Amino acid sequence: MLWSKIQHFAQAHPNEIAIIGDKDYSWQQLELKVNQLAQQLAPFKNQVVALYEDNSPAWIIIDLACRLSQVVLLPLPMFFSQQQLEHAIKQAGVSAIIYAKDNTLTKFTEFTFDEDSMDIAGLILSSLILPDVALAENTAKITFTSGSTGQPKGVCLSNEQQINVADALLDAIDLGATRHLSILPFSTLLENIGGIYAPLLSGGSVIALSQQALGFNGSSGFDLTQLTATITEYQPQSMILLPELMQALLGAMKQGWQAPDSLRFIALGGSKVSPVLLQQAQDLGLPVFEGYGLSECGSVVSLNTPKDRQLGSIGKVLKHISVSIEDDEIVVSGNTFLGYISDVDSCLQEKVYTGDLGFFDEQNFLHINGRKKNLIISSFGRNINPEWVESELLASGLLKYAVLYGDAKPYCIAIIQPRNKSVDDEKIQANIDVINQGLPSYAQIIKWQRVSSDMTLDNGLITSNGRPIRKNIYQQYQTSIENLYKGE
Repeated sequence: MLWSKIQHFAQAHPNEIAIIGDKDYSWQQLELKVNQLAQQLAPFKNQVVALYEDNSPAWIIIDLACRLSQVVLLPLPMFFSQQQLEHAIKQAGVSAIIYAKDNTLTKFTEFTFDEDSMDIAGLILSSLILPDVALAENTAKITFTSGSTGQPKGVCLSNEQQINVADALLDAIDLGATRHLSILPFSTLLENIGGIYAPLLSGGSVIALSQQALGFNGSSGFDLTQLTATITEYQPQSMILLPELMQALLGAMKQGWQAPDSLRFIALGGSKVSPVLLQQAQDLGLPVFEGYGLSECGSVVSLNTPKDRQLGSIGKVLKHISVSIEDDEIVVSGNTFLGYISDVDSCLQEKVYTGDLGFFDEQNFLHINGRKKNLIISSFGRNINPEWVESELLASGLLKYAVLYGDAKPYCIAIIQPRNKSVDDEKIQANIDVINQGLPSYAQIIKWQRVSSDMTLDNGLITSNGRPIRKNIYQQYQTSIENLYKGE
């Protein structure tokens, strides 16, 4: 369906721009380039080829060429550690890696490369010598979850499953042809499907800029001014954000930045967001709509839209799947993944048990309460969803991270990281006092502790999409946490 759409647009609107980046591509040029690359990739039919590259038009072209030539694509996140990269490559039985012409191979020193290599859209393709791995039938893409514990799992998806999600998104949002600015990495399944496939299916365009051009400068940090300047320059109609990025844009608007009038839809996902924060975005004119999804369902499951929206919910279920609630857990049926790599028991499951607690309200909006495994049961027998309390702590923007603990304890405590290191304890306590007034007594934060060093992806305390890894944080701050309960 996607390729036939591209062919149609190439004939009907040959000179209109489909991809914008370091080099722009019209629909006609896109069709020609994808066909050329598909022929180059033909020798790897039904084999796994990994792509290790920043966002760019080349990334999109390679993705589409793999679909056309029936090559299984493994997008490798550039934020993965070397250990995670090696794990993903071995698990998938990769036959070749496509990478930029730099020192990327230093990250893959453990592997033996074939001496032959070829140019693929300005990148290098080098063959690998690895044992074949049996994959589920019809596997077209492998996406590795960022998981909060252990090594990431390889989720196998078909081309049809991915397009089903993109088509359902277009149907729900109903924006027509849209100009989309991709901010998240393409290796993130949500951006791959919602930021590439959906805009192309709509006949719109994808703005594919490097992470540096967007203000993400690796070890040197994040340049908000660069991001806002880029948004202003390209005047996108849609974007996908994580809560941390939305918080940053809200801060920029409060400082005087004007979001472009072109913006019509900003999808928000990754973790639970406080309705207060969403209301702030709405009051400032940002068209932010919260959604929910997971890789095992091909990404998006439910979404708020301009015509169907309720703050505090994660929207209504998209047309291509169905959702039920079993023992308070969100269970998804239809369009479920083909299975995990090297896990026969996971193949062809009719249902995905998400591990998320949730419910439907009377208007059929889906709500999420938090992770089933994270549920706190106090020593008084009270059930507390930590994500709910944490979203309230983060809503003011004073804190960057907040992690609640209190299982089998008489009260809740929090490990926190302020957004600004210079903020004093009195201001933090005053903020927590205000939040506590809106919480039932059993969920109030009685004591708290600042982190001794920032929570980062590198030190294993947060996931790639900004979620705190509770187990790791507890292990690092166990003594501090237990001390907060001493004498009680």
